[in-house]
Amino acid sequence: MVWIEKQRHIVDFALSSLLRRWRKNTALLVLYTLIVFILGSVVFFTEAIRREASHVLAGSPEVIVQRLMAGRQELVSLDHLEKIRGIRGTSDARGRLWGYYFEPAVGANYTLLSTADAVGHPGTVVIGRGVARTLMAQRGDMIPLRAHDGTYMTFEVRDLLPSDSELVSSDLIEISEEDLRALFGIPAGFYTDLTLRVRNPRETTVVADKIRRLLPDTRPILREEIIRTYDALFYWRSGLILVIFLGAILAFAIFAWDKATSLSMEEKREIGILKAVGWETSEVILLKTWEGIIISLTAFLAGIAAAYVHVFFASASVFSPVLKGWSVLYPDFSLVPFVDPYQVAALFFLSVVPYTVATIIPCWSAATIDPDSVMRL
Repeated sequence: MVWIEKQRHIVDFALSSLLRRWRKNTALLVLYTLIVFILGSVVFFTEAIRREASHVLAGSPEVIVQRLMAGRQELVSLDHLEKIRGIRGTSDARGRLWGYYFEPAVGANYTLLSTADAVGHPGTVVIGRGVARTLMAQRGDMIPLRAHDGTYMTFEVRDLLPSDSELVSSDLIEISEEDLRALFGIPAGFYTDLTLRVRNPRETTVVADKIRRLLPDTRPILREEIIRTYDALFYWRSGLILVIFLGAILAFAIFAWDKATSLSMEEKREIGILKAVGWETSEVILLKTWEGIIISLTAFLAGIAAAYVHVFFASASVFSPVLKGWSVLYPDFSLVPFVDPYQVAALFFLSVVPYTVATIIPCWSAATIDPDSVMRL
């Protein structure tokens, strides 16, 4: 109890000392909070959008097979599909039709995909939320698409894709197989690529190797590889954001280090008075340590709270244009709140601990000299 009371009194004195120099400490606190806010926003947004992409891709096929010619993707024939169906361990192998369509009126690329839901609905499409925003289209509207031969085909918007999948469906248009073949001029018996599932998930790599040996002109792509690509992409973009703010971070680091490692004449005189009235050197160091903890911990908590609100309630409006990556079709979706304790701990030790430790060095130097000489400064 005596130790706790002593710490409480020291904290009270530290708070009053900080308030006496409120202008300088407020400027430091604002800058400190801003830096923690930037770092926390980038970390929270990157992790949340990475988890969102992994969740959306979890239901995709285990293996996608593309046919290559001269290093470029080509249409794959029905013969390739039949051979893959004969490979032991595969299931639900089927051809998939999709392609890109550029809309010059809005300068956006759309992804057209033939799905099972579109079967039996020729002349209609289901569009993503980004497509609906750029074309200003709703249910029942008609949208024209230019076919490969220069003619126009008109489709009725049957429905809009759900907003919870907008991360990967913002630019998507679901269309029937016959309409997609007519639009792109894809002949019967050919597909854009093939998809398949593997009965035993642990044998996915083995099945992919069998496909490569059986069909040397194909490239199997595993779902895990796609997820890793998304992870690398988001981490790279988060690194780009940090590089952009690197100058501000370094400037703050220099400012904070100078503030923490140098004492003003007023602070040195205060230490001399404390020593003269009976304070021990360890108590003076403890006082300055508490001052550093109060400033750094307040900035950390305020910055983390602001970053959480910015990412999960304001849709990360500051960083989303870079991290989402669409040039025209920006997906509009709400991220599921998620905070990784390991990342928060890493931010804590990178922001709070260095500043707090840095305050001890000049304080120890000033507290060990003669109080009388300090007070005469």
